[in-house]
Amino acid sequence: MSAAAVSTTAEHRSASRRRTPFGLLGAAVGVALLVLLPLVVTLKQAAGFGLDNAAELLLRPLVGELALNTLLIVSTSTIACAVIGTAAAWFVERTELPGRRAWAVLAAVPLAVPPFITSYAWVSLSQSLQDFLGALLVVSTAYYPMIYLPVAAALRGMDPALEESARSLGLGPWACFRRVILPQLKPALLGGMLLVALGVLSEFGAFALLRFRTFTTEIYAEYRASFDGSGAAMLASVLMLLCLVCLVAEFKVRGMARYDRLDRGTRRAPVRYALGWFKWPVLIGFGALTLITLGVPLGMILYWLMQHGDAAITPVEVSAEQLLSSTGASLGLGLAGALLTTVLALPLGYLLVRYPGRIATVLERVVYLAQGVPGIVIALAVVSLAIHVFMPLYQSATMLVCTYSILFLPLALVSVRAALVQAEPRLEDTARSLGLNWWQTLWRVTLPLAGPGLGAAAAMVFIAVVTELTATLLLAPIGTDTLAKEVWVDTSALAFAAAAPYAALLVAISLCSTWLLMSLFGKSAVLDHTQR
Repeated sequence: MSAAAVSTTAEHRSASRRRTPFGLLGAAVGVALLVLLPLVVTLKQAAGFGLDNAAELLLRPLVGELALNTLLIVSTSTIACAVIGTAAAWFVERTELPGRRAWAVLAAVPLAVPPFITSYAWVSLSQSLQDFLGALLVVSTAYYPMIYLPVAAALRGMDPALEESARSLGLGPWACFRRVILPQLKPALLGGMLLVALGVLSEFGAFALLRFRTFTTEIYAEYRASFDGSGAAMLASVLMLLCLVCLVAEFKVRGMARYDRLDRGTRRAPVRYALGWFKWPVLIGFGALTLITLGVPLGMILYWLMQHGDAAITPVEVSAEQLLSSTGASLGLGLAGALLTTVLALPLGYLLVRYPGRIATVLERVVYLAQGVPGIVIALAVVSLAIHVFMPLYQSATMLVCTYSILFLPLALVSVRAALVQAEPRLEDTARSLGLNWWQTLWRVTLPLAGPGLGAAAAMVFIAVVTELTATLLLAPIGTDTLAKEVWVDTSALAFAAAAPYAALLVAISLCSTWLLMSLFGKSAVLDHTQR
């Protein structure tokens, strides 16, 4: 490309930034401020707690125990998930594992089963599994797909020539994995470990049911005991600090190294290693993993479904009306949350794709802050805002749906941005040349092209909303009982048979939504291939 062409391109990009529609920019800024507001409220409450009161609260032996429990469960579960997820991805993608396609699906499905449902299953099986070991078992088996999926994708897209060159130089399979493959897996592995660490830090339902005390369970107890947000905000600030430490640690470990290839070359099938007699231990391992992650939760739900109401330790009769009401509430809130979150993600996603620049990047980083803040922190801040500022919205479905949007906006933004990238910009230019403004172009051209990707974003948020527990417990209107809330309440009362119908419906909805999500992603990929 000539210097004149480069200059022209640079001028065009600069001009496109100057021509950013004011309405679009204002909408994107409003979305970022919506996410930032609960965080500011939390820090303001913590700052107003007073130095003496803060010292008295944070220097209690209980806080030390909470810190130890939290750090211990985060570190051990993250390492366990890294080992399980990487090993599963390696055997599925790089070996001649019998039935590897089936194992690939079974290894990813546990992501559709909420951790508190897994806790319900294990607690109802044996209450001796409570405390640290039970918590480690539950979160490790619930969160390892967050590492399995990106590592498997990285292995699938890796250049096999690097492995072949290493093997030709005399490296064995283990040495080749350690010195050639593992360094290339570093971004996917560290990114997955960060997601696991943040997920475990913010986990509430599973730990509450397992009677394992962490910062999240104590924040909830502090709020319930006093209904004074100051003490809970101070503990929430400590939890936010731990999340920030995780983010910084991941960035430092990952470093600034580049892992992309300059020349993609011809795509070839990866090297697959024969397992020989070792295939039997591997198959036993995959079978045991499937039994623990899916067999026990689904089996215990089925067992309690076949029991009568008096089989529960605390008998509670479940009426069809209650079941329908809870299902309707979960579906209604899920659909509303998915719709609002996807709509809120649209202006920022469009800004990032069509008008990139520093402002768009800053707004994107602000939105992603919600991914590193536990849900209970945001929910408590919204409670405080509702009581002191938006009192008419307190205990309303509107406030709850807005909270869902703040919590899951990062999930929607990732898919919305990817969907808008697939929409060919030349078609938008053509529409603008025919007299349509940017809003008409967005509505009549861009959105239809990005439809499958936007549907995937909505499906992802829908799954997250339906299985969300913390914000629902704190903000759900009186008389609004979702499936997740009913499972938590009945299991807390040891009414396992009463919780089973709600758990079964919740898992069924989650699995069906996951299937829909994967179908939409598949359509999006086909559309992208066709356009290219």
